[in-house]
Amino acid sequence: MKKSSLAVIALVTVAASWGFAFVWMKDTIDRQPYFDFLATRFTLAAVIMFLVRPQLVRSLKPKFLLRGIALGVALGLGYVTQTIGLELSTAAITGFFTGLYIVLTPVFAWLLLKQKVSLKVALSVGLATVGLGLITLDGLGFDLGTLSLLACAVLFALHIVGLGRWSPGSDTYALTVVQLATVAVVCWIGALQDGYQAPPDADVWNSIFFTAVFATAIAFFVQTWAQSIMDASRVAIILTSEVIFAAIFAVATGQEVLALKTILGGTLMVVAMFIVEWPSKKDQPSDVTAGLDPLVH
Repeated sequence: MKKSSLAVIALVTVAASWGFAFVWMKDTIDRQPYFDFLATRFTLAAVIMFLVRPQLVRSLKPKFLLRGIALGVALGLGYVTQTIGLELSTAAITGFFTGLYIVLTPVFAWLLLKQKVSLKVALSVGLATVGLGLITLDGLGFDLGTLSLLACAVLFALHIVGLGRWSPGSDTYALTVVQLATVAVVCWIGALQDGYQAPPDADVWNSIFFTAVFATAIAFFVQTWAQSIMDASRVAIILTSEVIFAAIFAVATGQEVLALKTILGGTLMVVAMFIVEWPSKKDQPSDVTAGLDPLVH
């Protein structure tokens, strides 16, 4: 199997784990404050990864650290602004505006990295955005919460673009640990504002363990590796399928009722992924990885 095909499968699996985690976390964060949950989750993920491979410290050169911290700050602040938006807005609007990183990613890749946006990527972005809206939105308001969520989308898009630029040729494992540790620090700043509250029961600990291992440590390691061989726009489109999996798991657990617009939205997002991944003789290596050591591809 080609590396690119394996990366697509791995990213879809990541999106599925995030979708499942989102549904599971819905009950969990009712029993533990969101920032406290995230601080515990990302700390546990970073510690586990470090203990598995402590020799990663050999890769922690100043330039490498700065890049990992910058990525981690963007990701961590993305979670912070998402939390603020969720508190001030609805879950549906939160899902929609957060998912707008799918539109912003190719824009930033073009502005910052001079990466051309192909017709099929532009078409896929449009279809996925419409699908995202069908799945998540019942009504659309614009207030302070949506401004925070727009900032969240910007930060997540910058994280994806930055990861696409800096992950090729890097120690993927070490870069993942630096990012997760930085996100943990950002979340601890939020958690300590009103005093940290530990997980209150075994169910919350189970949720933290699952999200820390599968939806954080493994998921972000896979994303960091995948972006060393795929361009940022493709990754953004694939990861947005998290919304589809969240809807599937929510319906399966009785949290949501299956609606026609959900089916139509999911279908459009799947079509978007097929379009962007459909092989073309005209496809050229993306500008994100241009000029890098060909051995990393």
